Amino acid sequence: MNGPTTAHAPPPNNTLRTRLVDSALIAMALVLALVSLQIQTNEPNPLPTGLLTADRLTGLLGCFALWWRRRFPVQIGVVLAAASVYSETVTGAAIVALFTVAVHCSIRATAAVTAISVTALSTYQLLWPDQTAPPVTIFTIIALGNLATVAWGLSIRNRRALVTSLRERAAAAEVEAQLRAERSEREARQSIAREMHDVLGHRLSLLSVHAGALAYARTAPPDDVGRAAEVVRENAHRALQDLRDVIGVLRAPVGELPMPAVEDVLELIEEARSSGTEVDLQDDAGLTTGERTIPEVQGRTLYRMVQESLTNARKHAPGAPVTVRITGRPDDVVAAEVTNARPTATPRHPQGSGTGLRGLDERTRLVNGTLDHGPTDRGGWRVRLRLPWPT
Repeated sequence: MNGPTTAHAPPPNNTLRTRLVDSALIAMALVLALVSLQIQTNEPNPLPTGLLTADRLTGLLGCFALWWRRRFPVQIGVVLAAASVYSETVTGAAIVALFTVAVHCSIRATAAVTAISVTALSTYQLLWPDQTAPPVTIFTIIALGNLATVAWGLSIRNRRALVTSLRERAAAAEVEAQLRAERSEREARQSIAREMHDVLGHRLSLLSVHAGALAYARTAPPDDVGRAAEVVRENAHRALQDLRDVIGVLRAPVGELPMPAVEDVLELIEEARSSGTEVDLQDDAGLTTGERTIPEVQGRTLYRMVQESLTNARKHAPGAPVTVRITGRPDDVVAAEVTNARPTATPRHPQGSGTGLRGLDERTRLVNGTLDHGPTDRGGWRVRLRLPWPT
């Protein structure tokens, strides 16, 4: 800013309320001009005719100039303040202009216009002193009047700034709340997607194994076909029940949905064995037998890891034996490792999407655990999980 006249003026506002305020201020300036005119008429020693004409014309033009006070506040404020050096009737308009500068412009511009106004009014009193009051009183009234006008304008300016700040904070809070709601909704959808993948993927892989056996073993004995069909029927029923449980997440309050625990790993292994997969369980930690307990979140994560690993073994390594080993101790870590040997048959779906392992990795990171997986030296596949075991 090079000077007080470079302050940025507010954009013009054409609302009805704004026009009514402008009209009221112009009317007030006109009333003050008429009062000054009446005082001049009753003066015992009137001013020269030419000066009175210039005074009154300036006062009239100053009042009408206030209509553009919002567009050019500093320019109008400086001109009207300077005109007060010879015009008494423009004083009302100059006060309104100073008030406008204090409301809309910078402190530097306000101080400059105030200084011009005080100087001009003081000069007028020096040139044509008021005989009804001491000079000190007049100069004090001039200074206090200008300061009161500026204080009033600054108070309105600060109040508007506070209201604007509160509105911006409210808008920001609303946006933040919307973002939090969207993030929560996205996380809920991801959680449901993981549950559906883990639960239904396990059941449907069992269905695929037995349905494939029925399709290829057309000459099998009726008893074998009947047993395979019964397994298909049972797992189809369980898959439907699991789907209902997962969808229940959308309806049931938090905490009412039954979730698997680490003890349910035994059921997973029995189902895998019934489908023809050779599974060897080595539970050195004693979790599946109930000898030791682990927090629900860690236990559920371990269960999902074993479930996903057995499902992938059936899909990508049919006929290969699987080893499930669980180790660890309280106040340390619990580790689970699922390893399958080289597949003995060609997998029907050799390439997977990797969605299950990605979801499992997300689960693991939520409980500050680690997950790694990859091929073994003998052509198999290994999934290893490590979780904290707090007591």
